[in-house]
Amino acid sequence: MKTKLMLAAACILAAITSPVLAQSNVVTIYSADGLHDGSPSWLGDQFAAFTKATGVKVQYIEAGSSGVVDRLMKEKSNTQADVLVTLPPFMQKAAADGLLQRFTPTGADKIKAADKDPKGLYVAMVNNYPNFIYNTKMLKAPPKSYTDLLDPKFKMKIQYSTPGQAGDGTALMLQAFHAFGGKQAGLDYLGKLQVNNLGPSASTGKLTALVNKGELYVANGDLQMNLAQMRSNPNVQVFFPVGPDGRKTAFSLPYYIALVARAPHSENGKKLIDFLLSQPAQKDVSVVAGGFPVRTDVHPSDENFKKLNAMLEGVNIWSPDWARVLGDLKQDVAAYNKAISNN
Repeated sequence: MKTKLMLAAACILAAITSPVLAQSNVVTIYSADGLHDGSPSWLGDQFAAFTKATGVKVQYIEAGSSGVVDRLMKEKSNTQADVLVTLPPFMQKAAADGLLQRFTPTGADKIKAADKDPKGLYVAMVNNYPNFIYNTKMLKAPPKSYTDLLDPKFKMKIQYSTPGQAGDGTALMLQAFHAFGGKQAGLDYLGKLQVNNLGPSASTGKLTALVNKGELYVANGDLQMNLAQMRSNPNVQVFFPVGPDGRKTAFSLPYYIALVARAPHSENGKKLIDFLLSQPAQKDVSVVAGGFPVRTDVHPSDENFKKLNAMLEGVNIWSPDWARVLGDLKQDVAAYNKAISNN
């Protein structure tokens, strides 16, 4: 009888512990879209290499820049993710909402101070810049200016991702504020542009295929994602329109990476972050992802890196105050929605 009881207890213990043991070799990452685009993709390649090196399997969940943070917030009492990758100001929002924990990655000393959170909650992983794309078959040349995008020939042929939901969409709103010299002037412009806008989109990445097919003539995007997507979307090219002052402008829009607070597999999360920021992984950022590496000891010379720099020629780079952007975001998005609802 005692033996039977011991066997029964052992079976119960095994039933309780085996799922935990089975899950100890995983890491879950919530990521904004872009770095898993293309075939091959940078994240896809790095996940495979990481699993081969560590035995830890990667569970990848993708959504818009705001969507991944919203999901973290909903799961705050029962955290599922270990690692977060998203764009500003949504990484800053995750930090402000207590969704991240401090972690200093290996090699953090090779990342510029401007690319690291002063409180140690997140660091840049891939540097990037917002832009526009156009269909080269439908248009002989890209629209030269923001004003050109108001032309009636673009009615229902322009689409951009939604500010407040998508990182690139929020970037477009900020870029309009900057290009037109103020928030109200930028909102007035976006209100006029709404006549040609096909409608809202929670994801920027999905717009590239629509531009490639000619269903859209113009959409917003970012250099990293679009360069990766152009391999399978040959009718797409990047452009930067000029503002009223005659200048092309853009700003750094990095993919940040962070360790999630109360991560169920935090040690595996740390390993994955270290791996993605390692020299070998960063050397492939421009080659495979079409982005800019963040490590100061990585100096690319590949063709993609040359293309990226050529695309930025003549573009004036400015720097948003992300703390202020986050503080104003709710009211700016409300003002944006009001501006487009009038058209």
